[in-house]
Amino acid sequence: MITLKNVTLRRSAKVLLDSASVTLNPGEKVGLVGRNGAGKSSLFALLNGGLHEDAGEYYIPAQWRMGQVAQDMPETDQSATEFVIEGDTVLTDARIEVAAAEASGDGDRMGHAYMALYDAGEHDAASRAQALILGLGFKTTELNNPVNSFSGGWRMRLQLARALMCPSDLLLLDEPTNHLDLDALVWLEAWLKRYEGTMVVISHDREFLDAVTNVTLHIDAAKLVRYGGNYSKFEDMRAEQMELQQNAFAKQQDKIAHLQKFIARFKAKASKAKQAQSRVKALDRMEKIAPLLADADFSFEFKEPANLPNPMLSMQGVSFGYPAPEDAPAGTPPTVIVQNVSRSVLAGQRIGILGANGQGKSTLVKTIARDLAALGGEVTEGKGLNIGYFAQQELDVLRPADTPLQHMIDLVKKLTSEGKIAGQATREQDLRSFLGQFNFSGDMVKQAVGSMSGGEKARLVLCMLVWQRPNLLLMDEPTNHLDLATREALSMALNEFEGTVMLVSHDRALLRAVCDEFWMVSRGGVAPFDGDLDDYQRYLLDEAKRLRAEATAAVNLAAQAPAAAVVSAPAVAAVPAPQAKAPIPSRDQRKDDAQQRKDIHEKKRPLKKEQDGIEKTMAILEAEKQSLHDKLASTLAPNEIAEAGKRLKAVEDELATLELRWLELTEAMEQLESAVH
Repeated sequence: MITLKNVTLRRSAKVLLDSASVTLNPGEKVGLVGRNGAGKSSLFALLNGGLHEDAGEYYIPAQWRMGQVAQDMPETDQSATEFVIEGDTVLTDARIEVAAAEASGDGDRMGHAYMALYDAGEHDAASRAQALILGLGFKTTELNNPVNSFSGGWRMRLQLARALMCPSDLLLLDEPTNHLDLDALVWLEAWLKRYEGTMVVISHDREFLDAVTNVTLHIDAAKLVRYGGNYSKFEDMRAEQMELQQNAFAKQQDKIAHLQKFIARFKAKASKAKQAQSRVKALDRMEKIAPLLADADFSFEFKEPANLPNPMLSMQGVSFGYPAPEDAPAGTPPTVIVQNVSRSVLAGQRIGILGANGQGKSTLVKTIARDLAALGGEVTEGKGLNIGYFAQQELDVLRPADTPLQHMIDLVKKLTSEGKIAGQATREQDLRSFLGQFNFSGDMVKQAVGSMSGGEKARLVLCMLVWQRPNLLLMDEPTNHLDLATREALSMALNEFEGTVMLVSHDRALLRAVCDEFWMVSRGGVAPFDGDLDDYQRYLLDEAKRLRAEATAAVNLAAQAPAAAVVSAPAVAAVPAPQAKAPIPSRDQRKDDAQQRKDIHEKKRPLKKEQDGIEKTMAILEAEKQSLHDKLASTLAPNEIAEAGKRLKAVEDELATLELRWLELTEAMEQLESAVH
């Protein structure tokens, strides 16, 4: 287990942890939460050995292997698959030992090295790596592309895949969902639920934390407070504690006021001096309860739109995509991603745009936002349409050397020149006051944007967006750099917004809170999605399974093709034979086939019976497994934790054995079926 006992941790003069203590047990999935700057990343640095405690005791088992996402941007010509395989440090070490053994010529050493290489999983390393890569949203055609050919966000996905590839007892994940679409996020959740080691994760996605954690560790006032349960349970328990603390503080203040009143009244009287002095001592002995200082709230609102055209816009037979590059040969056609879309966007609609990675969600939004021209069809905008667009790369277009105030001044000048100022106050002091509503106060309005955090930059973009008073909000992944408090503020502001919202996001809490209908971008079209986000998650998991099955089939086919070509390659080009009609089976033949099917049915019956029994047993074990997970999420004595953990391991092992037998039975029945055909 991991133990911190009275640990003090400083960064420069700031004390991040002050005599903090906590214990994390093997196999626990821990969500690390706290305000920005509270010390979450510094605690990670302590766990991975990057920092050392300034006081107290810190213990982590020396034999534990650690996995974490490297924060550097990889620069290599390696293929994506080989880059991820190298994340398996055990396999990499085994490969090095094999090379050294072969060079030494020592037969015994080579034998041991080859055995270790097999045990490390050399035989299925490529398939394991590719399953991770595909799960995180890459296409099968990209598996062998050089790492350098991908953009920054995709390279960080490869770093995540590399971390998951590493065999580990402790997995540290710092904002793993930042570069993921919803389909990749759903896959990652499923993978982390199966992870058997201890995990500590920092995330601002509450649904992700709820799905993958069973313990919450809160950094609060330089202390570590442990809560049994996921993020939602933590919020409930913390709210109860805050209420109790506030009530206790209020009662103590009443008692202090009463004592002080007695002291002030009777201190000068000789007959009461002794009683007054005893109350002074009682005040000195009293352990003061701190007033409740809740996390600073942040809130904002979108101004009422100047007008609300209805419909906002109408699309008839529209095709979305990208024009041919300027350096492309003449006549090169544009790249069409989504086509033949006929839909209207009405005043007051709140539309969530869903779709697997690469299907065209951002392309659709960019075209509506006028960043891209439609490749075909007609887009008709309502009179007075005023679009507010938050793009995924919006933070990249901020000018690092300029200040928030300069950004606002330039925005005013731009909109004034375009005749789009709608009555907003434009004096510098008014702009300063407006920036203050987004926590840009004092000297921050004159701080260079390049020195700000991602969250501060995102708040500046929101500030500029709100000032423009849009009536149609297009938001493409607006929460990537926002903390939980700001995400909550955005959710409330969008709910109170009187205009229309079109939202692309992997933050399911935001989608659930804001959107009341969904559009699905899939297979080159756009259609309403009949269902909720839970239905969509099931769809994504099914789609991921289908794609992985296709990829596996393609790999197997490619591996078999050369051998088949050698066996069957003719000396001369063969002319395809004409297709003959299948002969109609005779009566005797049909009778024989019927008897054969009956025989196979009889042979399948005991196999099917055994499989049905296995399914019932697995259902019982799954229920027990969930019960044990819930039990471990609660506060238990150490011996109860050990007993529950031991039983959980036994249940999971039995489930794995039954699942393997279920697959064997399925394969046996499929072979019997194939004998008929």
